[in-house]
Amino acid sequence: MKNQMDVLIIGGGIAALQLARLLHSSLHVSVITKSVIRQSNSYWAQGGIAAVVDRSDHPKLHIEDTITAGRFHHSYREVERLVEEGTAAVQQLIAEGLPVDRDELGHISLGLEGAHRANRIVHAGGDATGRHTIEFLLEQLPKHVQVIEQEMAYELLLSADRSACVGVKTKRKDGSIQIYRAHHVVLASGGVGAIYPFTTNQKTLTGDGIAMAFRAGAEVADMEFIQFHPTLLYVNGETKGLISEAVRGAGGVLVDHMGHRLMEHVHPLKDLAPRHVTAYEIYKARANGKEVYIDIRSIANFEQQFPTITALCKQHGISIAEGLLPVAPGSHFLMGGICVDTFGRTTLPGLYAIGETASSGVHGANRLASNSLLEGIVFGRRLAKYLNEQPYVSNSASVFHYEEQIDQGKIASLSKSELQQRMMDAVGMIRSGEKLQRHLQYLKAIGVNDWMKKGIDVLSQEEIEKLFLFMNSYLISYPALLREESRGAHIRADFSVEEESWLGKRIIQTIQQTWVRRGFCESDQARIHA
Repeated sequence: MKNQMDVLIIGGGIAALQLARLLHSSLHVSVITKSVIRQSNSYWAQGGIAAVVDRSDHPKLHIEDTITAGRFHHSYREVERLVEEGTAAVQQLIAEGLPVDRDELGHISLGLEGAHRANRIVHAGGDATGRHTIEFLLEQLPKHVQVIEQEMAYELLLSADRSACVGVKTKRKDGSIQIYRAHHVVLASGGVGAIYPFTTNQKTLTGDGIAMAFRAGAEVADMEFIQFHPTLLYVNGETKGLISEAVRGAGGVLVDHMGHRLMEHVHPLKDLAPRHVTAYEIYKARANGKEVYIDIRSIANFEQQFPTITALCKQHGISIAEGLLPVAPGSHFLMGGICVDTFGRTTLPGLYAIGETASSGVHGANRLASNSLLEGIVFGRRLAKYLNEQPYVSNSASVFHYEEQIDQGKIASLSKSELQQRMMDAVGMIRSGEKLQRHLQYLKAIGVNDWMKKGIDVLSQEEIEKLFLFMNSYLISYPALLREESRGAHIRADFSVEEESWLGKRIIQTIQQTWVRRGFCESDQARIHA
């Protein structure tokens, strides 16, 4: 059959490429990306890879740092596996030739980032770790892996009874539709950062994988937990790109326009406090009319250490010599996503998810710095091992078709920029019940709930992205209203503390219902209708 695959991977970041390169040569593998392979979030990642690769460090410390930063909202087993397998996976990459930074003695240079108690951040090319790692993985791709660019996956093919995923539909820029059948479909399409006006993410990160999985009936969880990176370069009212946390790890400090240090009496780790803490302090300072900067004057050889950031600043007229980089927070990382088990299997047979698009239990309510690239490396490796061991199963059964197509005119009339501003106002860094309710009423009034159950073949790529943004807005806003506490990156003005009663509870959503489940394991779940 034409376009018949063994493994079909949606996305072109580190998780996707790590998986693809490790799949057995007997498998027909395709990687599909809606842009080009060198435009993923991973490719532009400035931060490094958090891993215990030095004897002065210990896995126990990395585990504890991860859980503390994420405010104990984790699968503890998965955090342990991430850290322990991460050491072996990163060491394997280095042994295979990943060009990591080293000191004059040839030892791996290990950086420090927020909420880490040890220098354990592996870099490649200074602040260009993502680019160097992607290039390395691309060089490693075997011949049986096909890369398909400029096609947007927009709908999962389901068996006629909707009990399994059997492939995917894609759309090209010219509107033509391609249909791919696959024994295994893997979503590695990243998060939903483009839903906010200020973001570190590529503009293509519209939550496609999450929206597709949700529409197909899979469970999603923890969508209210969205991390805002504290430091985006801020020029003339707009954010221009990321200023890596490694800058503060190297000695940069947050100051206001009077030179007062923002984090001096806020947290024991000061400028290296967890991201939700530093982002909140910058947000409050800016809300009170203060400009905020990273003071880099104590960092020797800044331009050599941070060539990508230096180029970004020069591009936008910011003087490195003066040593004050203007910053503001922006959306950075989604801790929630599609529910998966330890292998990346979703609740829909035939469908898998890895990387930021998955809710694996390793990030909790606030991701620890540089654990994201580690997650992609570990889960890509683990899923490859699992799929390599699966027997061949035919999936030539007939497929499900939507009875009704969506009204294209309604989607075309929606404003992406208006949604982004509404999200920042109602579901940004600080939330309140009143604003969340108003935003949900707006989404319901324009018909979001209705759109989830109709076909979308008639829409253009741009319209599908817009639809997915509005869908994800609902998936984020509803659990943000239900979670009546502040935990990690989810901060409620009307419920300002962590509540013991919410500890360990996840808000699960499917197209049929929403409920609260305690813990990450099926064996201890307690379904409480939300």
